[in-house]
Amino acid sequence: MADQIPLYPVRSAAAAAHRKRAAYYSAAGPGSGAEWPSRYQLEDESAHLDEMPLMMSEEGFENDESDYHTLPRARTARRRSGLERFVCGGWKLLCTSCCDWLVNICQRKRELKARTVWLGCPEKCEEKHPRNSIKNQKYNIFTFIPGVLYEQFKFFLNLYFLVVSCSQFVPALKIGYLYTYWAPLGFVLAVTIMREAIDEFRRFQRDKEVNSQLYSKLTVRGKVQVKSSDIQVGDLIIVEKNQRIPSDMVFLRTSEKAGSCFIRTDQLDGETDWKLKVAVSCTQRLPALGDLFSISAYVYAQKPQLDIHSFEGTFTREDSDPPIHESLSIENTLWANTIVASGTVIGVVIYTGKETRSVMNTSNPKNKVGLLDLELNQLTKALFVALVALSVVMVTLQGFVGPWYRSLFRFLLLFSYIIPISLRVNLDMGKAAYGWMIMKDESIPGTVVRTSTIPEELGRLVYLLTDKTGTLTQNEMVFKRLHLGTVSYGADTMDEIQGHLRNPCPQMQSQAGGNNASSTPPRKAQSSAPKVRKSVSSRVHEAVKAIALCHNVSPVYESRAGVGGEAEYAEADQDFSDGNRTYQAASPDECGNMAREGLRTLVVAKRALTEEQYQDFESRYSQAKLSIHDRALKVAAVVESLERQMELLCLTGVEDRLQADVRPTLELLRNAGIKIWMLTGDKLETATCIAKSSHLVSRTQDIHIFRPVTNRGEAHLELNAFRRKHDCALVISGDSLEVCLKYYEHELAELACQCPAVVCCRCSPTQKARIAKLLQHHTGKRTCAVGDGGNDVSMIQAADCGIGIEGKEGRQASLAADFSVTQFRHIGRLLMVHGRSSYKRSAALGQFVMHRGLIISTMQAVFSSVFYFASVPLYQGFLMVGYATIYTMFPVFSLVLDQDVKPETAMLYPELYKDLTKGRSLSFKTFLVWVLISIYQGGILMYGALLLFESEFVHVLAISFTALILTELLMVALTIRTWHWLMAVAEVLSLGCYVASLAFLNEYFDVAFITTVTFVWKVSAITMVSCLPLYVLKYLKRKLSPPSYTKLTS
Repeated sequence: MADQIPLYPVRSAAAAAHRKRAAYYSAAGPGSGAEWPSRYQLEDESAHLDEMPLMMSEEGFENDESDYHTLPRARTARRRSGLERFVCGGWKLLCTSCCDWLVNICQRKRELKARTVWLGCPEKCEEKHPRNSIKNQKYNIFTFIPGVLYEQFKFFLNLYFLVVSCSQFVPALKIGYLYTYWAPLGFVLAVTIMREAIDEFRRFQRDKEVNSQLYSKLTVRGKVQVKSSDIQVGDLIIVEKNQRIPSDMVFLRTSEKAGSCFIRTDQLDGETDWKLKVAVSCTQRLPALGDLFSISAYVYAQKPQLDIHSFEGTFTREDSDPPIHESLSIENTLWANTIVASGTVIGVVIYTGKETRSVMNTSNPKNKVGLLDLELNQLTKALFVALVALSVVMVTLQGFVGPWYRSLFRFLLLFSYIIPISLRVNLDMGKAAYGWMIMKDESIPGTVVRTSTIPEELGRLVYLLTDKTGTLTQNEMVFKRLHLGTVSYGADTMDEIQGHLRNPCPQMQSQAGGNNASSTPPRKAQSSAPKVRKSVSSRVHEAVKAIALCHNVSPVYESRAGVGGEAEYAEADQDFSDGNRTYQAASPDECGNMAREGLRTLVVAKRALTEEQYQDFESRYSQAKLSIHDRALKVAAVVESLERQMELLCLTGVEDRLQADVRPTLELLRNAGIKIWMLTGDKLETATCIAKSSHLVSRTQDIHIFRPVTNRGEAHLELNAFRRKHDCALVISGDSLEVCLKYYEHELAELACQCPAVVCCRCSPTQKARIAKLLQHHTGKRTCAVGDGGNDVSMIQAADCGIGIEGKEGRQASLAADFSVTQFRHIGRLLMVHGRSSYKRSAALGQFVMHRGLIISTMQAVFSSVFYFASVPLYQGFLMVGYATIYTMFPVFSLVLDQDVKPETAMLYPELYKDLTKGRSLSFKTFLVWVLISIYQGGILMYGALLLFESEFVHVLAISFTALILTELLMVALTIRTWHWLMAVAEVLSLGCYVASLAFLNEYFDVAFITTVTFVWKVSAITMVSCLPLYVLKYLKRKLSPPSYTKLTS
């Protein structure tokens, strides 16, 4: 009944309401005789739809005031005042236009056109086509250094330090030694350039390996070996079994007698079943391989496209009388990066390099930047504003005496430690440490960190986009159920089927004898004969025979000692199989029962044909295959005319087993507040089935299957219907998704993001990537993409964080991903433990390094203000370098070992992860707390030293600097939540280094004074005043307002 309900909202209401709807949906007047238009007429009424807001409730049709209450975010975003639109939109449009113009000038893209390709004659090509080389490198030898430097200095932090370091070449602005500025900056750049160079070299090696693969090229003089990168459009290429197809080709000949072959497309579309490809009949019939050069023939191919499931072209042989014309379709093509599974194939190259389907469906890798880095970049901008403000205040209090602008620049340099350059050094080293910890974790063996710059992203994820086949499932089909109408066989009763097959069926023997005696009777005689109820044994025989015959199997004989039979199932051929259609003759209850068990169902039926019926079908089918226009529709119509009055044989249930612990992992991620979207290229029914069996969608949850839409009107109505559903999972196909994104992108994203789970089926690789970008743009939240096949690479590269699984579909996804795992269940620990720890550790580390710079800048400000606002440095030379390195570096960096809860607790309570998405560990609030602590401690240290010193100023330096070092070491101890033995070693080692270095710091300290008791008690008193209140405050906070994790650990 639900299928018969019209999509447009029709209710028997008042005439006024009826007229209002008619104004929206009908081109006819509001008269009583006006008829409702069909769904397909709505496309022509775009003017009405442009003026009409997307209603999300039926009441909206009666109440105009409710029009804009349904999607406030989507609606208000479009309605701006004139001034705001001019300022924001105009400036953005100007910048975008200029950038686009520059890009077009620098890199003009050649227009893609249809082409005529002559067999074996590349020189006859009218246009120049791209080289057939694969290039995954980001830079070349000329752009490497400029590119890496640009990626570094586009961040405000690094650019600021570059300017500060360069200023030290100006004598009037020089504050200290050059190495104090250039050494840290040079270290950061050296580490970055080395890391990028290693990654780039690895990419270069992988590309070189693929481009250097040798193939046999057929020429007039015979076969010659040619590199993959040297293949041209028009070349005749021979590809052996288990060899990668180097470019997009039209299939001309094969060594198989049937004139067809199988290819594996798992690296292209993610499907592991073999695809049947058919050679061009004209070239397949040629007696010998060399005859390809004795004919004059060409292929007309459409322009290169993204769609991997369609192709239109023609094959023409001119030297025959009359000329032979054959229509080419997807079954005559061999796309690049697919693997020949049977026989040897010969094809003519039609697309190379960037124009191949696989390359066009792969997006360029982007340099990913973590959200934590962006947040720290914002904080450094705030610190820079504070730096400028403080310098201006100092110059103002100085009274703008003399060349005040020079004093202003000197103050800017004196207070430059407010933004510490060691921030980047510590964070980069911390990221490397997190990556090492992930790869050494024995609970997730085989995990590889390929992008070491974004481990903190694993702790900030809100959306997880996952592939289905090979990611959630094992990609192994297991036969589970055979249903014969009255008898059902399961996995535990398969031996009964074997017993029936071993015993010959009496009915079948008698039928065989009758068939040998006489020919097949006419259909009328068959239908008039009385129907005899068949025994279970005969039905089992017929069902198994149908299953054994109605498929595409490629027997492969290995050249080993014993001849072994190896069979791979391919997609059921539509021409000869009845199993790939859903027949109403099957019991819908039993189909539903099997689907609810997570089984993939297949209905098998048969129909006996007379010789005349088969010949009629064969002629109509051949004619339909030769048509150029609407070929798929005509072929489907001919096949459908045959598939009537069929006899139901059986119903089968096959299980695609889930990977180990998929269900608990998905439940763990859901409890952590992560919304999971499944994006798959598989069919709708299969995707829905796996979503249920994996508990991606709970059994009690409703599922809204988005009906197929082809135009704007249908999308409008279906979105209305979807809005009325509450708390239900969404299942939508790629075609419908494309239509909705074209017209109602904001509305669809708004509604889909409210769903607990979303399943997108029949998704192309580019659609997967587009969904990832849509979520990033619409929600501003962090997304993670998980996949295992070559078709997932675009999605993995488009997401903020990409995780590749090494599976049966190859290593292409794992090599392109930021993180590589061996099983889906490892993602739970990767996110809950390592992602959470990496984010919290980096947040604490970043803020502490800022505190280290702020406290010494506060002391400098106090010193300058006391001594008549002189722009003279408080600490010079080695003291400043040592403060940021050997004296405090090890304890501060040891914060990367800190943890608030044990890994077991983090896995047991995934709700702890949910707090991280709010970004409370690093925010302006926590940053302000650290600023206030720095100001307090810096003021106490400097004023205390000035207050307690007696005779010489050099004593102030000794007292204040020693108290500063002790304060930093005590603050590290205050920040640590769980002690590690290396943390204690770092504290003792740093203190020991400082005490030992005092003997060599005669230039800065009075050695005789620092060995007295007076020095010791003064330093102790100042340190106590600066740190003790903070320890008391921390104790009171933990008692009165403990964090959530302490409640779990207590």
